[in-house]
Amino acid sequence: MTWSGARRYVSLTFMANLLSSYLAATPPEHVTAPMAAYVAALDQMYDGSPEVAAAVVRELADQRAHLKLIASENYASLAVQAAMGNLLTDKYAEGVPGHRFYAGCANVDEVEQRAARLACELFGAEHAYVQPHSGADANLVAYWAILALRVEQPRLTQLAVKSPLALQAEDWQKLRRELGNQRLLGMDLGAGGHLTHGYRPNVSGRMFECHGYGVDAATGVLDYAELERRARQVRPLILLAGYSAYPRALDFRRLRRIADAVGAVLMVDMAHFAGLVAGGVLRGDYDPVPFADVVTSTTHKTLRGPRGGLILCRKEYAEAVDRGCPLVLGGPLPHVIAAKAVAFTEAAQPAFASYARGIVGNAQALAAACAGNGLEVVTGGTDNHLLLLDVTRSGLTGRQAESALRDAGIMANRNALPDDRHGPWYTSGLRLGTPALTTLGMGEAEMAEVGAAIARVLAATEPATISRGRRAGSASRTHYRIDPEVRSAVSRDVARLLQGFAAYPALDLTVLQRLMAGAGGAQPAPA
Repeated sequence: MTWSGARRYVSLTFMANLLSSYLAATPPEHVTAPMAAYVAALDQMYDGSPEVAAAVVRELADQRAHLKLIASENYASLAVQAAMGNLLTDKYAEGVPGHRFYAGCANVDEVEQRAARLACELFGAEHAYVQPHSGADANLVAYWAILALRVEQPRLTQLAVKSPLALQAEDWQKLRRELGNQRLLGMDLGAGGHLTHGYRPNVSGRMFECHGYGVDAATGVLDYAELERRARQVRPLILLAGYSAYPRALDFRRLRRIADAVGAVLMVDMAHFAGLVAGGVLRGDYDPVPFADVVTSTTHKTLRGPRGGLILCRKEYAEAVDRGCPLVLGGPLPHVIAAKAVAFTEAAQPAFASYARGIVGNAQALAAACAGNGLEVVTGGTDNHLLLLDVTRSGLTGRQAESALRDAGIMANRNALPDDRHGPWYTSGLRLGTPALTTLGMGEAEMAEVGAAIARVLAATEPATISRGRRAGSASRTHYRIDPEVRSAVSRDVARLLQGFAAYPALDLTVLQRLMAGAGGAQPAPA
């Protein structure tokens, strides 16, 4: 078939006009597989919802226009994205491979078994469960798996039954009370922990008797001796380690010893630093997998895969973990599991190890640049992918600092600090992360520019004054004023920097915007 014939065939095959318009307007030698595939996907999306297709293109424009410093975000490869957009989403597959509640799951079984095998190989784990939809789901499944193995199973054995379904009503009520009265010891949210580590508004804070541990008030660093004292006092069923906003590596050998000393299960949530473990940056005592009974993670963030969850565990926990359905999860998401398999394959490549080293090197360079420009870096630096800034010296709240930076094209997020006087909503801190900028190819020289830009914006920002109400005349914790000349100058610097480091460089944003505008779905973003 000639090229013109192929274009005519494609044009007749697809009902929307995006793909045919792209092929008609693009010389054959300039047509690329990534761009054609992306336009084809948008074409089909546009047929279903022009508004959604337009939002996808606008999001690409937004991501190209901002420095992404949110520590929990990254850029998934086009291969990972493509793996999510397929007919595997059609299958219900409750259960586990070879033992499903629905027929016709042979292909899903193959995909899930591959993803689990790759996860075990990547992390050196004895067992992997790849069904959780998110990190929160993974933690919930892990909690209940531990409860099942450490609380429920001994009680069933004592009562000489194999299943809770066989219990008499009185015994079942006793077991329910016992399951709901266990202790969890996790890092306080303000010290860098996570909502799912026992925060009262979260389900974890309601299903356990939760206790917290913090960091040293002077250094901001975890005090293991104090943690051990706290563990001996609390005697938890679960000692939970891991963080969402702690800039230092954890000593899991020492945490294992503390857990053993009090008879606790050691559970680690490595959602934030899983990519650093997979890439071999966090190894030895800083790799949780050899020491923990159960390890949970997300598959995005530093791992750079699709949004989803993962559980790794010792073999003794495997059966309980695999009962995520019917325990907590409904039907798994086979299309996302397929994308996890692609991401695990990517993370096993030598290039990913270089990427992981780059994340940490960039984080340390960014911390040094921020400190060198007069900003207060919590703990004085970082061992991982993130750093924390205390912005109160600038007279700002974290919320104001976050908003002012976004005005100048820098995307970060506010974050609470230990004993934060502004609380978890307004906060006193900023959390900065380097996974996304490292994916773009930036290095330590660019981090120096970014650190200087952040300092320049914060120095040019001040709280607005409240004009009404009982706090009239005092400084606002939300509203702010930023010097417009500084904002414009930093915005130009950001745009210049991003010109050499475009997100998804295989995609031609100008062409995508033109196609959407021609179809009536989106207007090009302003330059």
